[in-house]
Amino acid sequence: MSLPSQFAETLLVSTPQAWFDHAASRWQELLVDHANCEKKAASTALSLIFTYPEDMDLTERLSRLAREELRHFEQVQRLMQQLNVPFVRLAPSRYGESLRKVIHREEPARLLDILLCGALIEARSCERFMGLIPRLNEPLSGFYAGLAASEARHHLLYLRLAEQRYSGQWQSRLEYLRAVEADLITTADPQFRFHSGVPELPMSVSA
Repeated sequence: MSLPSQFAETLLVSTPQAWFDHAASRWQELLVDHANCEKKAASTALSLIFTYPEDMDLTERLSRLAREELRHFEQVQRLMQQLNVPFVRLAPSRYGESLRKVIHREEPARLLDILLCGALIEARSCERFMGLIPRLNEPLSGFYAGLAASEARHHLLYLRLAEQRYSGQWQSRLEYLRAVEADLITTADPQFRFHSGVPELPMSVSA
């Protein structure tokens, strides 16, 4: 699957076909992790609001984003109930943990990293929604089709917030972070998550 043109500025690689094949057969697990992802997305936006209250433009935009992410969480929960998918506690994903490890701890580089990682995560979410739509049955395919546009907007919001605050500095940092993200997406991953890498399939046993 080729990378959609609207993400070429952000994502370095497209999701491997093996992930989509795996996701189509394990949609229940995907839905559970999707619920967690929506909560985390809202939490990230709220954390930035509390950490940078003096930046009123940022807090206003992220306040709206947080409300939208929570609405998406509610929608995923309703879909889980409709499809009889129970909630399961999941361990932190390799993807999220690895991105967090490369975020600078000191300002002003820290905010830049958080904004750029937010753009990467939202872009990857939308790319995967788009790839899943033709592979899943209703109501999942229609649900993900509806979310794809929102994720695309969120991706651009984070990217433009970074661009506005770090003119002339954000591109080089994005190049580094998008390479880290690409490695996580294209290498073997023992977990299956919405943002996991290439699935590690069980080895066949010879007769």
